[in-house]
Amino acid sequence: MRILLVVYDNDSYIHFFPQGLASIAAVLSRAGYQVEIYNQDRNHYPDEHLTAYLDQNRFDVVGVSFIAGYYQYRKIIGIAAAVNRSRQRPFFVIGGHGSSPEPEFFLRKTGADVAVIGEGEDTVLDLLSRHGQGLPLDTVLGIAYVENGKVRINPRRQLIKDIDSIPFPKYDLFPMDYYRLLRMPNTPGSTFVIPVLSGRGCTFKCNFCYRMDEGFRPRSNESIIEELKLLKRDYRINCVTFSDELLMSSESRVVSLCEDFLKSGLNMLWDCNGRLNYAQPDILKLMRKAGCVFINYGIEAVDDQVLKNMNKALTVKQIKAGIEHTLAAGISPGYNIIFGNIGDTKDTLAKGVEFLLKYDDGAQMRTIRPVTPYPGSPLYCHAIKTGLLKDCEDFYERKHVNSDLLAVNFTNLTDSEFHEALLDANTKLISNYYKNRLSAAVADMKKLYLEKNAGFRGFRHG
Repeated sequence: MRILLVVYDNDSYIHFFPQGLASIAAVLSRAGYQVEIYNQDRNHYPDEHLTAYLDQNRFDVVGVSFIAGYYQYRKIIGIAAAVNRSRQRPFFVIGGHGSSPEPEFFLRKTGADVAVIGEGEDTVLDLLSRHGQGLPLDTVLGIAYVENGKVRINPRRQLIKDIDSIPFPKYDLFPMDYYRLLRMPNTPGSTFVIPVLSGRGCTFKCNFCYRMDEGFRPRSNESIIEELKLLKRDYRINCVTFSDELLMSSESRVVSLCEDFLKSGLNMLWDCNGRLNYAQPDILKLMRKAGCVFINYGIEAVDDQVLKNMNKALTVKQIKAGIEHTLAAGISPGYNIIFGNIGDTKDTLAKGVEFLLKYDDGAQMRTIRPVTPYPGSPLYCHAIKTGLLKDCEDFYERKHVNSDLLAVNFTNLTDSEFHEALLDANTKLISNYYKNRLSAAVADMKKLYLEKNAGFRGFRHG
């Protein structure tokens, strides 16, 4: 069976390595399927190119995975149209976080034959085995499918308990020389960067999160290190961005992982997503010693009541202490703050701006975005229950038109007042960023001309 997996273009110059699709490619290849990758991302192919490619090449199955978002929604609609126009239209499968919460809606919109719900590695093998034999799909757990014009949704599949059993992503099918050019904060320009998963899931339940899988399943340290060694050996990767939701799932796990990194002699830089309640001085010091240069924190708000409303399981005191500990350890923190959750006001927004200005280390431009109630999240269910949102189609077709614009208003502000408040907040933040950039450039010039700094690499060197 010949399978084409489509990596869609999100209009980036350098795209993030498609980890989910690469994992699916790995299990399919191991099972003996012939897998090919269609890199719309790297080549910026128009959707019409995919139609022509399918017309010229015979495939049994075409698959595409996507995440939730206004841009991704419009991309999957375009890609689906391109697939459906092809004269040799293959069996069409969609998957990923985008379609999983509302599979019936996406099957109707895309005309796909099957939507994989949740984790896909075991499901896709079961699905293609049944499809290849011409058998009914009613026993395949974790899918929704179209039968005689009607959408049928099967029961969910149990999560893969031992994720070490999943093969490493099928790196050799992808243009790694392209993906490794990804840039991350606080890394030299000479680094080659690739994202890696250290585990799946999260132990927390924030109200805006649309993750559907319960609990957290870490990979073993041995498995992670083995994959890092492969990446370093075969693709010269010397920096890793741990892209899973929460590498810092517990203090003991972070300590164990860092100690094993040091013992392995990998000597790689890395960053991760973290939790500020685990950001203790001794742990952060060990992380820095083990190669960590950046921790992306989900702060979300700097107000205790709003944090409680969103079920963040953090306090402002913990946030401020954790950030100060992180900076003291020589690690740059990522500050993610959103505005517009239940209980947010102009005053809580002002607290967020004040926080970002106080703790700015210049590593990234900091801005504040509106909260978005993605389908599958508790906030989405709340919006529907309270009449702020009708359904998934209302969300994607009318409300969620851009991630920096209000989708659903949970505050007491009017929509205009909401956007005016964000304009004021982000004007302050962006002005501060460029003010600091100018000061740094002037300082570099003084060192160059007054101290004859021969190490200066040029004004436009990045």
